[in-house]
Amino acid sequence: MKRIHVAAAVIRGPESSVLIAKRPLDKHQGGLWEFPGGKVEDGEGVESALARELQEELGIEVTQAQPLIQVRHDYPDKQVLLDVWEVLAFAGEPHGAEGQPLAWVAPEELVDYSFPAANQPIVTAARLPQHYLITPDGLAVPRLLEGIARALDAGIRLIQLRAPSLPPADYRTLAERVLALCAGRAQLMLKGPLEWVEDFPGAGWHLTAEQLRRAGSGRPVQAQRWLAASCHGAEELALAAALEVDFVTLSPVQSTATHPGAPTLGWQRAADLLSGFDRPVFLLGGLQAGDMGRARQIGAQGIAAIRAFWPD
Repeated sequence: MKRIHVAAAVIRGPESSVLIAKRPLDKHQGGLWEFPGGKVEDGEGVESALARELQEELGIEVTQAQPLIQVRHDYPDKQVLLDVWEVLAFAGEPHGAEGQPLAWVAPEELVDYSFPAANQPIVTAARLPQHYLITPDGLAVPRLLEGIARALDAGIRLIQLRAPSLPPADYRTLAERVLALCAGRAQLMLKGPLEWVEDFPGAGWHLTAEQLRRAGSGRPVQAQRWLAASCHGAEELALAAALEVDFVTLSPVQSTATHPGAPTLGWQRAADLLSGFDRPVFLLGGLQAGDMGRARQIGAQGIAAIRAFWPD
């Protein structure tokens, strides 16, 4: 069965709202909401197909777009490849040119709408930012809290509290303080024993590679809470997909100051791994903010980093 190549768009509006459309009842997956787009014709480039479809469906002209995620999904009756781009700017006023209902939706409210199964990773990607800040280890608590506050002021919306040198009791106390600091401003991801998860209902959880390998079957946190994992190759990516994590970090792409002699993936291997994985991926290891464009071009959600995003 030939896989149908579809270009789809996460179209950003005011305050990062996302435009979605309802599928006609007489079409495949009719009555569900979707991200606008359509089939890529033979010999047609994805960007050209996207521009054409959005002009036909919505009456808009795309003026700025970037890759977001590729999703491969097998329905009982068809196989699809969703080639998803984030449309950051456009000309014209979107309207349902084919009579389809439209809605501008806040990213966090996308989970309240019913989408086809293939669209679920896109919903996740649309809710996540490009930058994933990992806190530096070894800082005094006041300095750490000050740095997090400055990062929040700078617009960071996803933070991992990483402090392996802290005793467990001190980490838990710190986590409560950082949760309060992030409330309403950013999603905090914690690390630690899964037995702690229910003690921090406002936090997501980032699994280590060791936890991922020991997790067994079944998602260890509720569906409405963020779950991430650290991956370093194809085997761990497969485990993460089986565990239904929401997103992962993939590392190390390049050499880092903390692990100068460790083997690295390099950009080409990272790109190859991303091409077979249909969940958002933050590339990690030796990357700077200026690498964001390259990361997006090979299919990453964005970059995870300590030094590149820490406001020293």
